[in-house]
Amino acid sequence: MLKPIIQNNPISVQILGLCSALAVTQALLPALVMSAAVICVLAFSNVVISLLRHIMPSSIRLILETTIIASAVIVVDEVIKTFAPDMSQILSVFVALIVTNCIILGRAESFASTQGPVASLLDGIGNGIGYSLLLIIVASLREIFGRGTLFGEVLLTPLSSGGWYLENKFMALPASAFFILGISTWVIKSRLNKIKNNQRQD
Repeated sequence: MLKPIIQNNPISVQILGLCSALAVTQALLPALVMSAAVICVLAFSNVVISLLRHIMPSSIRLILETTIIASAVIVVDEVIKTFAPDMSQILSVFVALIVTNCIILGRAESFASTQGPVASLLDGIGNGIGYSLLLIIVASLREIFGRGTLFGEVLLTPLSSGGWYLENKFMALPASAFFILGISTWVIKSRLNKIKNNQRQD
């Protein structure tokens, strides 16, 4: 459960799930909702696939795994539409596109299809938290330095309102997420490599 958070993070280390990191990180709140949705889908699909791993025919295993993931996504999407319709409009089709997220099918195929339900549940939650961590970092930086707000509350008063902060329009563009992800990946991998080198020397 802990390894995917930093050491084997699905975004910064495995370089998966980048589309949503670019699409839903203009503000922190949509990123949190997306993160919760991915964690729920990962945990549910991992457990169900793990329970069915002995009876799924290998010839149609991928089809069944995709169907299970799609079913979980439909339920999560309907819950968001019911309880947070405004957020559902902001996230638009990106919740439905969780089905195509490589992290989810990757964990189902490489882990849940060979491990027990408890381990699969923890793996799903861990990978979901690791995914969420990067989304939260990117969304926080983009909202603070792009709009001067966090959760919609003003943190930095812009020049137009008598403050000192000049809004950075570039941070509102998806391209800014590439730079933040690149820097985050460099920092995390550099730190991991340093730890490995220290362990080898010891």
